[in-house]
Amino acid sequence: MSLGKWIAGGLGWAFFGPIGGIVGFLVGSAFDASDTLKLSEGKGPSSTTTRGDFMVSLLVLTAAVMKADGVVKKAELEFVKKYMLRSFGKEASQDAIKMLRDILKQEIPVQDVSRQIGQHMDYSSRLQMLHYLFGISSADGATKKSEVELIQMISINMGIGQSDFNSIKSMFYSDTHVAYSILGVTPESTDEEIKKAYRKMAVEYHPDKVSYLGEDVQHTAKEKFQKINQAYESIKKQRGFV
Repeated sequence: MSLGKWIAGGLGWAFFGPIGGIVGFLVGSAFDASDTLKLSEGKGPSSTTTRGDFMVSLLVLTAAVMKADGVVKKAELEFVKKYMLRSFGKEASQDAIKMLRDILKQEIPVQDVSRQIGQHMDYSSRLQMLHYLFGISSADGATKKSEVELIQMISINMGIGQSDFNSIKSMFYSDTHVAYSILGVTPESTDEEIKKAYRKMAVEYHPDKVSYLGEDVQHTAKEKFQKINQAYESIKKQRGFV
């Protein structure tokens, strides 16, 4: 399967705007002239997110996070390779890594890219993307402040709430109130506030919300969903409520 047929054939809104500006030439070069013309003369971006939109957006933000501290680490690249391999198979993952290497050479307008994702991608998928970015940043076990700050900026521009950002961050970086942080609450929150926060997150983070993105993304969603449940059960046990 060629790079163009795999990625561009499944692109909707990500072929346009700042993301399209970054990957458009790479994708177009994989097509023959008639295919490229046909794609560029379409009606415009769709509001529906496809797997191609998700993956291309992910590759662009992956490059941004990997470049955040000025060094592209081997552990980070291995993390991405394994993710792509599990998600898309050997041939397609090799194509994705080739595209990533080209994207790494470009300047990335991170704020604009993040805003485009926030405007077109559903909230649950954006949460999965944020979770993945933290996975990259912690791949070598030594996340730099610059990486966390960049991911926070991405999160803000994607329209993700601060409590959700703190929750996902807490899944990778523990603190003395990790269970409360995962649920986006504090030890001072009431039982009802904690229950309300849990119910909200149980809906937003449910694995079924991202089933269209494939088994690997859904598997990651299940792991995160399990951490939310574990945090809630821990607080329930500590406080003694049902």
